Amino acid sequence: GKHRIVIPCLGHFKEEYEKVSKLYMNNKIRTTRYTLLNFLPRNLFEQFHRVANLYFLFLVVLNWVPLVEAFQKEITMLPLIGVLTIIAVKDGLEDYSRYKMDRQINNLVTKVYNR
Repeated sequence: GKHRIVIPCLGHFKEEYEKVSKLYMNNKIRTTRYTLLNFLPRNLFEQFHRVANLYFLFLVVLNWVPLVEAFQKEITMLPLIGVLTIIAVKDGLEDYSRYKMDRQINNLVTKVYNR
């Protein structure tokens, strides 16, 4: 009764593979969290889930109120910007290494077992 068709993605089968593969989901591995378009907003969103970053953001905002201003406005932003930048660079490098590993795994040649 049941049968399946396996079409290789090589040589003269490539056109047929592309036509048939549009009908199905692919099985590529993707472990990265970011893309180039969503890196900055998503990274900032994740960083501000940390209580310490929210506290420093609160201090920066509070320092912009003239009645409460304790330091120069720009000086209170430096620690927060420094920490956010360092963490963003670290997250970006980690995500890039995940991307390279995903590409390496997705481009491996596989063997198909045939009884």
